[in-house]
Amino acid sequence: MKLKHLILSVLFIGFCTSVNAQWKKNKANEDTKIWRYDLECEGIAKRGSKLVKVWSYSKNPKHAISSGMKNAVHGIIFKGYAGGAQGCTPFQALVNDPEMEAKHKEFFDSFFADGGDYLRYVSSATDGAIAAGDRLKISRREYKIAIKVNVQTDQLRKLLESKGIIKSLSSGF
Repeated sequence: MKLKHLILSVLFIGFCTSVNAQWKKNKANEDTKIWRYDLECEGIAKRGSKLVKVWSYSKNPKHAISSGMKNAVHGIIFKGYAGGAQGCTPFQALVNDPEMEAKHKEFFDSFFADGGDYLRYVSSATDGAIAAGDRLKISRREYKIAIKVNVQTDQLRKLLESKGIIKSLSSGF
């Protein structure tokens, strides 16, 4: 009888832990869905890529960190960034038409899904540590967290060209 209760207790705790982990993952996705972030150039990167700092907003700092790479790729595709210090020049978004995200919704939904293809085009530029100035509490319930990432813009452009989302540079005007 005691063994039966012990087994049921262990199963219940395991189930609750799984549900809680799924809830946290869904909350991070919910914060990312509204695409609230800032993108800035962080310096010169290797050829065919951009080194950027992406500031993500969330009620939980861990969610902001986990959505940073997704936000960086989204920013390169749809926002671009202004030039800045350290030899940075302005970068125009790969997609100029804001309607393209809605027109190709199925592609972008699967592309930006958890563990999606966007991860092929982005990598962390640091060891995962966040500098003290890159973790800001902007209100009682909200954080603004920055991470530095390297986005492979040339490869990303080729993918978008192959999917017919943008025209190739060699196609003319």
